Amino acid sequence: MSLQRLLVFAPTRRAASETFVRATLAGLPCEVVAYFGDECPLGQPDRLAYGLAVLLSKVCTRLGWLKLAGWPAAQVARGLIDRHRPDLVLAEFGFHAVRVMEACPRARVPLVVHFRGSDLSAAGKLGVLRERYRRLMQLAAGLICKSQPMARTLRELGGDPQRILISASGANAALFTAGDAAAAPAIALAVGRFVEKKGPLLTIRAFARMPLGELWMVGEGPLLPAARRLVAELGLEDRVRFLGTQTQEQVAALMRRVRVFVQHSLVAADGDSEGNPVAVMEAQLSALPVVATRHAGIPEVVLEGVTGWLVEEGDVDAMALALERLLVEPALAARLGAAGRERVLARFTLDHHLQDLMAFLERVAADEV
Repeated sequence: MSLQRLLVFAPTRRAASETFVRATLAGLPCEVVAYFGDECPLGQPDRLAYGLAVLLSKVCTRLGWLKLAGWPAAQVARGLIDRHRPDLVLAEFGFHAVRVMEACPRARVPLVVHFRGSDLSAAGKLGVLRERYRRLMQLAAGLICKSQPMARTLRELGGDPQRILISASGANAALFTAGDAAAAPAIALAVGRFVEKKGPLLTIRAFARMPLGELWMVGEGPLLPAARRLVAELGLEDRVRFLGTQTQEQVAALMRRVRVFVQHSLVAADGDSEGNPVAVMEAQLSALPVVATRHAGIPEVVLEGVTGWLVEEGDVDAMALALERLLVEPALAARLGAAGRERVLARFTLDHHLQDLMAFLERVAADEV
């Protein structure tokens, strides 16, 4: 069976953090009809009904009525399935999938769930929804995740190992092109939201141990004020630049101007964890060496001593040493960066992800006929 029409249910279209959800949907070579839980357009009754149903589901979840929370959106989803008659339903994020999961078996349409990171780690999601996830494992015909640790969690919840696809979201090879790390000034670049699991404060502390170079930080988030205060306390105002939110095109241009990419990802206090950070792949595609942590899917992409250096979570001293070596040895930075670009071009581009995803969806749809 060829997959002709895909019906997608996702929590949001607008959040900047969901860039990769939008890129995936735009790149699939089939008809995609998507509904987003944060949209309630008055002139579109179906989308209004879905948005209101998701809002009601959220209220029920906050009240602890978890089974009831799966009813409003599932009822509307069933009607949308009947209307669009898709070959398959794709739910983005596990916490959103539990809102619509009961609609699919009743409509006899296979459900595939795409987990992306915090939905399979954070206490506010995995901790609250663990039993609902066990029910989801029974209903889903396919499961997609970003890394081996995420796949392990899915198996522990009861997911069928034969129905799990591990696929990093991938970097856009048309946008992120090679720079010249050897010729670039001694600048380290960090890209990501200022939240605990991205480790921005630890990145700053590691950089503070170095006597040279600059640190450029892209992003916004709740830890940004604390990061600014830390920079002032450490007397780094003339060496650390906060660049705010940047478009993907702007980030790509920045990556071609610096010598090294740095990211101190770690498990947050509430359990929140990365899936497989796309910025790491984008940096390698830009021929940058990467200094990062042995966290989540990062070691599956960054090869120690070949495409970058990996340190343990929280090891600020080791991160400082790795950064300093790359900033003072431009030839080494260029060599590791070139190897990283080759690795991502071979395995971790957006095209690789789309090919893997479409093949998996086709297989699931065929198996359910």
